[in-house]
Amino acid sequence: MNAFGRTAVLAVTGALLAGCAGGPGGGGGKISDGKVVLGVLNDQSAIYADLSGKGSVEAVKMAVADYKAKYGDKAVAKKIDVLSADHQNKPDIANTKAQELYDRQQADVILDVPSSAAALAVANIAKAKKKVFFDVGAATTALEGAQCNKYTFHYGYNTYMLAHGTGDTVTKDGAKNWYIVYPDYAFGQDMNKNFTAAVKGAGGTIIKSDPTPYPNDNFSTFLLKAPGLSPKPQVLGTMQAGGDLVNLVKQYNEYKLRDKGIGLAVGLMFITDIHSLGSDALAGTKFSDAWYWNASPENRAWADKFLAKTGKRPTFPNAANYSAATQYLEAVQRSGTDKSDTVVKQLEGLKFNDSFAHNATIRAQDHLLLHDVSLAQVKPSSEVKEPWDYEKVLKTIPADQAFQPADPGCKL
Repeated sequence: MNAFGRTAVLAVTGALLAGCAGGPGGGGGKISDGKVVLGVLNDQSAIYADLSGKGSVEAVKMAVADYKAKYGDKAVAKKIDVLSADHQNKPDIANTKAQELYDRQQADVILDVPSSAAALAVANIAKAKKKVFFDVGAATTALEGAQCNKYTFHYGYNTYMLAHGTGDTVTKDGAKNWYIVYPDYAFGQDMNKNFTAAVKGAGGTIIKSDPTPYPNDNFSTFLLKAPGLSPKPQVLGTMQAGGDLVNLVKQYNEYKLRDKGIGLAVGLMFITDIHSLGSDALAGTKFSDAWYWNASPENRAWADKFLAKTGKRPTFPNAANYSAATQYLEAVQRSGTDKSDTVVKQLEGLKFNDSFAHNATIRAQDHLLLHDVSLAQVKPSSEVKEPWDYEKVLKTIPADQAFQPADPGCKL
């Protein structure tokens, strides 16, 4: 049975269980205000706009269209609106926009929210408003740790997954001495902590780790320092993302650090980063990827639909937002209501497969999505066979190995 077949079986099983509890809408279930409202809150104008932005808004609209096509007249959610807002990667703006979406625009769920500081702010609003929040774009493990809450789901990836895929592998491959540079905010601090643990656990050493301004367009101070460290690092571990990563890699190549014996390991990379830089600028670089559009026929089939809508191949946040919106709407369908507490119960412990998440479980203890991920390597341009064909998947990391155990500090 393929992934989509398994998803169908799970959906049918969920519907039957709902029927045993009184059927869809049993217990007074209904759709509030006669419609379901999905809010996409992300960066549409700054350094993370390319990796998610309006592409993720389109992906959520695709999920809505597929839900309507699947259920037709039997759809519980007859009217569905998709709204979006730009938080500019600023926690204060994210806070304000989240309140507006939940209160004034009656959003039932907020999706995406890249930038960990912004995501933590929105998680607090979701908790206070008792409204569902699927964070896709941020990586901090605090979302399923001490700052977890009943209404927040961490969906796609986190710093533990990134560090233990890349840091462990690169160190075991022989790069024992690391110099880490990380953006000085919640995401970067968490990346530094998890990469340090992964590198040391694999027998490596962190010679030095430096926080950098965020956002930033000039990394020369840090890059020029690297060759003079003692001992000299074998690898520069960069924890930047989006536009900051693009700037850093350009400068890394300008200063010819690879020629000086300092390799490059990227903590978080998106296909848009490779596209912006050109694959030769990153050729051979290994990194952890939550999803790649050309890794399987199922992935490619969805990516073809996204390409037809947007003119480009999807990043993993685009695909994850589609999946998150789909699983939210499926939970509404099974329960017959968009009431937050009821939908949360439908999602907790859910096992499924879809076009993004394979062998997936939403862990009930902390609402972290567990799923298979990949260790990938950037192809040189000589191996690129078609536009956006930038990655070679080296291995699949099973869901139960890719993510950390549940944090006892999480109290939902």
